[in-house]
Amino acid sequence: MTAVDGRHPTWHDLEVDETLEALSAGRDGLSSEEAARRARVYGPNTLAHQDGPAWWQVVLRQLASPLIYALIASAGVALAFGEVVNGAVVLAVVVLNSAIGFVQQFRAGRAISALAEMVAAPASTLRDGDWTAVASEQLVPGDIVEMSSGDQVVADLRLVDDHGLRADESALTGESVPVDKSSRSVAPGAVLAERSSVLHAGTIVSSGTGCGLVVETGDSTELGRISGLVTRTEATTTPLTRSIARMGSRVTLTIAGVTVVLLAVALLRGYSPADAALAAITLAVAAVPEGLPAIVTIALAIGVRRMAARRAIVRELPAVETLGATSVVCTDKTGTLTRNEMVVRRAWTPDTEVAFEGEGYAAEGRVVRDGEPVADLPASVRDLLVAAVLANESRLVGEGPHRRVDGDPTDGALLAAADRAGLSRADLARRRRVDLLPFDADRRYMASVVETPDDVPEPMTYVKGAPEVILGHVAEAVAVPAREAVDRLAGQGMRVLAFARCRGEVTDVASWPATLELLGLVAMIDPPRAGVAQSVAECHAAGIDVRMITGDHPATATAIGRELGIVGDLPVLTGAEIDELDDAQLLERVGRTRVFARVAPEHKLRLVTALQTGGAIVAMTGDGVNDAPALRQADVGVAMGLAGTAAAKEAADIVLGDDDFGTMRTAIAEGRRVYDNLVKALAFALPTNVGEGLVIVVAVLAFPVVGGQPVLPVEPVQILWINLIATVSLALPLAFEAPEAAIMSHRPRDPHEPLLSRFVLVRTAYVGVLMCAVAVGVFLVSLDVTGQPLSGDRTPGDGALAEAQTLAVTTLMFFQAFYLLTCRTLKEPVRTIGLFSNRYVFVGIAAVVALQAAFVHVPFMQDVFGSSGLGALQWVAAAAAGFVVVPVVVVEKTWRRGRARRVVGA
Repeated sequence: MTAVDGRHPTWHDLEVDETLEALSAGRDGLSSEEAARRARVYGPNTLAHQDGPAWWQVVLRQLASPLIYALIASAGVALAFGEVVNGAVVLAVVVLNSAIGFVQQFRAGRAISALAEMVAAPASTLRDGDWTAVASEQLVPGDIVEMSSGDQVVADLRLVDDHGLRADESALTGESVPVDKSSRSVAPGAVLAERSSVLHAGTIVSSGTGCGLVVETGDSTELGRISGLVTRTEATTTPLTRSIARMGSRVTLTIAGVTVVLLAVALLRGYSPADAALAAITLAVAAVPEGLPAIVTIALAIGVRRMAARRAIVRELPAVETLGATSVVCTDKTGTLTRNEMVVRRAWTPDTEVAFEGEGYAAEGRVVRDGEPVADLPASVRDLLVAAVLANESRLVGEGPHRRVDGDPTDGALLAAADRAGLSRADLARRRRVDLLPFDADRRYMASVVETPDDVPEPMTYVKGAPEVILGHVAEAVAVPAREAVDRLAGQGMRVLAFARCRGEVTDVASWPATLELLGLVAMIDPPRAGVAQSVAECHAAGIDVRMITGDHPATATAIGRELGIVGDLPVLTGAEIDELDDAQLLERVGRTRVFARVAPEHKLRLVTALQTGGAIVAMTGDGVNDAPALRQADVGVAMGLAGTAAAKEAADIVLGDDDFGTMRTAIAEGRRVYDNLVKALAFALPTNVGEGLVIVVAVLAFPVVGGQPVLPVEPVQILWINLIATVSLALPLAFEAPEAAIMSHRPRDPHEPLLSRFVLVRTAYVGVLMCAVAVGVFLVSLDVTGQPLSGDRTPGDGALAEAQTLAVTTLMFFQAFYLLTCRTLKEPVRTIGLFSNRYVFVGIAAVVALQAAFVHVPFMQDVFGSSGLGALQWVAAAAAGFVVVPVVVVEKTWRRGRARRVVGA
């Protein structure tokens, strides 16, 4: 924002009077006329809004695939030559695939609107000398706004007056505890989390009151700047999307080339132009994997459903598989790795030190010393906890593990510690409070004066505050070991508070006695969530690096990182240090650093981009507004569903419903399972399509033209029947295969590895040739058995030809059914995953056999597809011929495993 007089000040380092002067404003606010004039200059206090994609754009996105283009082209050619059934069925496949993708992705792309909702609260401002309630969008630079506990900050405010003001900025900065706010200016180079003289839009006042001068509104606020980062950050394409696009292009070009050659050969062999075109269309229909786009979409949708059962809501279909390719997980700390709840961990007194166990604000927990439970609470620790309860302005609400704090999280942690030590807070509550001096950022302490429980007429003053303030007023002999304890505890990433007391009503530091009685120190931390350390270890075992990126203090981040096993070759890297590195230097540092602290949103964005530049597939987890740009930039963004802001959820691809980092490990395993199953489906579908296409090629090259018409072992409409009924019905059950045992024991796959790997190509070649040989062989043998060789004056379409074609189609069906069983695991014997572990495989086979029986024997089907009835022996012969594929694939698997063992042994 440009100030009224044209300057571009950095507001946090200006004094109050300088800020008022820069904005041509006064402490009595603006007049209505001046506010209206400024509203015309600066516009409304709202964030720029971008709508998500229109419905027709989402539809077109589903059609943007070379395979879909090939299907549409083949359908168009078929319809042009009067093949209405063929063309209609192919178009139906395109519509089905597009409909599934449309339903899943229509709600994407609303990150900015969620950010805009964070400044929708009303505000109390000075207009014409009176406090007036106005809509937040009507605020302008120069307005004076009143804030109190619980209020949402609606613009960037330079504090003018404050009384014990504290703000929860965790969503914006990642700071795990409310931060002190003061009207005092701070250093020009202060990072966002240290700009204590400014209240930022989108944050919450957790305690105290104050007045602030509006200095930035709308897109000029810190929240608006983050919104701009999200706007400028383009969503990345996923590895699977890129792989499918590359594969689709190659398959389409190959099929187009072969189709053109076949058309020319057919014309040279005497085919009429219509018959040559029909043969070419038949080849295209046979070779193009019509069902593959639908199989990919449905397999991802199945993954979405499975992840939803594990409380992971997927907003973008390809994100399921992208997790499986993830090589780096960048995670926020507060609320993701940690509980975003302060917990007392240590209590130090001049004569002892104890530890506290327990989670959250629940009363359940123990006090231990040297690893053993404390039977009798030491008197010094009891006195320390009494002070923690009496010098406290909060209360705990609820029962059990769901108990929450009404007030400051730090005070809530102190009350929970007292409960775990067995103190009766009810008894302490009966001690009447005489006076209270609230915590203030300038004083950095609070004082509570309460009646004493004995007959002493003088009340007792309990003091709580920063150690450097309190320890300056205690005896030096006590202060020295206390300072050593402070350094030790703070070095472990804990926040340390000091407690002292004195007789009399002495809240003002100027009235304190020469020395206060130091009661001790309490150290607390926002602890890691249960199970996170194990999940991090499992990610490492799976070859996935975990990096912590937080706006919190470096010491706190380092301590949590050490506790969770997130360590690197280099120490913590801060946002200020990142600013000093160019992109090449950052790329080198990010490869060896695992913990990043005091980072701003643009730092998170640079870190994710640097990792991607280095070839990593990055998953980013977060819950705050400050995470939104990085969530959008990452290959897969993962937001927390419970504690996450709306902005984080809308910028993410996946939302964890339980806020548990451990769910990430499950989601990654699910992503790997989805990809493995897609490869299995591909290894099943491509060979069968190639086999069907080769049948047509062999017929055009070798079969005679009888009665002026070409003879084909399988008619075009029969090819469509095989593709849509057998290929789809049999490939889909592979999407339900359970993960194989070693799925999380190997490194992530190379994102540049093509779907058409050497393994898939070799499998496609030999299985396709075998399938063609079996089908053509059965067709020729059938004609020979009937005494009707494929020569002479036979007329295509007579009973013998229809019977032979029907037998060939049935053989192809059985071939694919048996081949499906071998594809349930591509390299291991089927027994390793359990023959009956996936019941859908057998449901699919049963459905195909039933449908094929209808194809063979139902008169209506015979009329549509030109099929003929078969006898029992012919059914047995077709099944026996189809079974040939099983021993061939078993031999190949055995050879590959032996070869792998020899390579490892060498």
